[in-house]
Amino acid sequence: MYCRFLSVAGAVLVAGLLTACSPSADFHTNQGEQYHWQDLEGDYVIVNYFAEWCAPCLRELPELNHFYQQHGHRAKLFGVSFDGLSNEQLAQLRDDHGIEFPLILNQPPAQLPFASPTMLPATYVVTPAGEVKGPLLGEQTEQSLLKAIGVH
Repeated sequence: MYCRFLSVAGAVLVAGLLTACSPSADFHTNQGEQYHWQDLEGDYVIVNYFAEWCAPCLRELPELNHFYQQHGHRAKLFGVSFDGLSNEQLAQLRDDHGIEFPLILNQPPAQLPFASPTMLPATYVVTPAGEVKGPLLGEQTEQSLLKAIGVH
């Protein structure tokens, strides 16, 4: 009985240590997902910065939604609020503007492989090899995003 207790206690301790030592996610989305950049290697990842006060950002949202629906198998698309909105404010923004693609939450803070842009709208493309391209400035379209990931 004592040995069984020790083996169970040992297993619980090891599981706790593994959980405590595992790296936290690089970013979380409003869809309840969490990602590590290393797990995204091999995929194209598109990250679009936008703000509600940015008219070109709002104009490109339907194109981004369309790209997400039609080409989500070719590239992962994420949005980032330039204004650093709370998760609740971000949810309201998503609802107000019909954003269908995942949004990166500001809490907990995201670890992205590039600096925040200084102009909007701005879109970064991370290649399957992890190379960062961009920012692509200005409104993006389905065609410009396909070109950015090498689909013509």
